Amino acid sequence: MAHRPVLHLTPPANWLNDPNGLVYYAGEYHLFYQHHPHSLDWGPMHWGHAVSRDLLQWEHLPIALAPDESGMIFSGSAMVDWQNSAGVGAEALVALYTCHKEPGHHETQHLAYSLDQGRTWQKYAGNPILPNPGLRDFRDPKVFWHVDHWVMCLAAGREIRFYASRNLKGWTFSGGFALENDPFNGVWETPDLFQLPVAGSRQTRWVLTIGVSAQAPAGGSGSRYFIGHFDGLTFRAESAQWMDYGPDFYAPQSWSDAPDGRRICIGWMSNWQYARQTPASGWRGMFSIPRELTLTETAEGLRLTQQPIAEVKAFRREVFSSQGLTLRPGENPLNGRQAPAWEVEAEIAPGTESRFGFRLHNPNGESIEILFDYKKQVLSLDRSRSGAVDFHPAFAAPISAPLTPGPLRLLVDTHSIEIFTACGQVTLSAAIFPSAAGGQKLAIFSENDPLQIQRLDVFLLEPPTPALN
Repeated sequence: MAHRPVLHLTPPANWLNDPNGLVYYAGEYHLFYQHHPHSLDWGPMHWGHAVSRDLLQWEHLPIALAPDESGMIFSGSAMVDWQNSAGVGAEALVALYTCHKEPGHHETQHLAYSLDQGRTWQKYAGNPILPNPGLRDFRDPKVFWHVDHWVMCLAAGREIRFYASRNLKGWTFSGGFALENDPFNGVWETPDLFQLPVAGSRQTRWVLTIGVSAQAPAGGSGSRYFIGHFDGLTFRAESAQWMDYGPDFYAPQSWSDAPDGRRICIGWMSNWQYARQTPASGWRGMFSIPRELTLTETAEGLRLTQQPIAEVKAFRREVFSSQGLTLRPGENPLNGRQAPAWEVEAEIAPGTESRFGFRLHNPNGESIEILFDYKKQVLSLDRSRSGAVDFHPAFAAPISAPLTPGPLRLLVDTHSIEIFTACGQVTLSAAIFPSAAGGQKLAIFSENDPLQIQRLDVFLLEPPTPALN
């Protein structure tokens, strides 16, 4: 993996997993993350740290939090303490995180703060601010301000526990959320909770997202979301869905205090089935493209929609654009150009029952096929010939997602594919490990019948200015 992605954040070196502490302050998006700075393998967790002004070009900063006598620094969140409720300083950046100590798998919640825009951090002398009540899994605090108090969401096995505080230091249990007869047995992790307006209405709903350690649609770990209501104390769900049908989207977190009311999230693009075995040379692990989240009313009920952030458009270099295109079997209107990163936007004529798709291939004979079958209403991705695939038996397995009509979007980077269909109501994210430098060639094909494409825009993607990472 010598070739870095164009758009996707990777660590400066060695291991990366869950995003942590996403917060916006003074013109900077802060992204902390689970990091082992001394090895390509998972190990004693630190908080790595990067900042950006556009969410795509990142500057790496020194390690923010390192393990101590309390244990490793596991996942958590960060926020701006606008009212100095913690008493550590006006507009301090405050981080709440889990300390994980072995032996014993003992997990407690701790606080740290920064008074210099996140450049240096001081651990609170009174830690832990929330002791363990006797639970094996008790981690990943997501904290936010709600009306007149702070709320903490905490993962505890297959339950999300909620706590309330006025000062970020003393916490009171306020309720829990779990599912009865849940068919999925994975441990819940990395909760996030936020309120979103329903597009085209005056309604709002709360959305709870979690990472689930097993039994996701593509196998192994994955991410779920629940839509419902939050009363300031606990959460009640109306519906539950998978957030991504691909194998490589885990531990999603969203930015606190993002400007213009945007809700932007990011996930770790790997899977605990094989994360420790993926090919690596100098670094291992990357994040998804940042995604803007909205709520949409559909015939099946409310759905969370995800789209790549608008800032991606600054990276576009147009390759092909057409309206009213008829694509016949055997034709490929694209010019055979090779590039590390691609973006495609397409709208297919309503009522189509054609099978069509995109094929990515490189000079080393490696290829990836993305197939849209509107008759069977299935989107499928075949990465079994994409490059390095034999490091784990699950990696080359078929990947599929439900397919419904609507605009579709495809984002390809050096080591990733992200597909957004039905205006982003269904997403599929997958990592790839091709061997060729220079990226992939992109082709579009219709498999059986002429395909009526209302609009097709294809872009290669490259930084508008030299990348900071």
